[in-house]
Amino acid sequence: MPNSAKKIVSMAGKAQEATRLLRADHKLVNDLFEKFESTRSADKKQALALEICQELTVHAQIEEEIFYPAIEKVLKDKSLVPEAKVEHETLKYLIAQIQGEEPGSELYDAKVKVLSEYVKHHVKEEQNEIFPKVKESKLDLIELGAQLAARKEELKAASM
Repeated sequence: MPNSAKKIVSMAGKAQEATRLLRADHKLVNDLFEKFESTRSADKKQALALEICQELTVHAQIEEEIFYPAIEKVLKDKSLVPEAKVEHETLKYLIAQIQGEEPGSELYDAKVKVLSEYVKHHVKEEQNEIFPKVKESKLDLIELGAQLAARKEELKAASM
């Protein structure tokens, strides 16, 4: 286990399974989308949209760097993971569009809404198709979770 992963495990006391950590990220982003949809303030919407974009960027990066390569090897998957990678490319495009749009513009809310719908689709596929296969695999999900958590902390610290 890399030192940074050990540090996260000791900080948390007990490491989370990789799929549990990723599910928690999914729930957090879903909650942020719900807050975005229910607020009327342009300033609050902008802050929420930027937080959503940051959370999704970090989440996608840890999946691409750690989770997907690990599960591709074990599952010998030729369709689910490549599809998820393509979906990430679209997510990144939408994130860049939102970050380049003026809050309160005609397209701002629409772009966040499309991102929300796209993320929900992606999450549903991950949780219903990929995660069950991962759970049945021989992967050490605690070790993988520790690696994900460590990398997530590094990325969040670097973005501050």
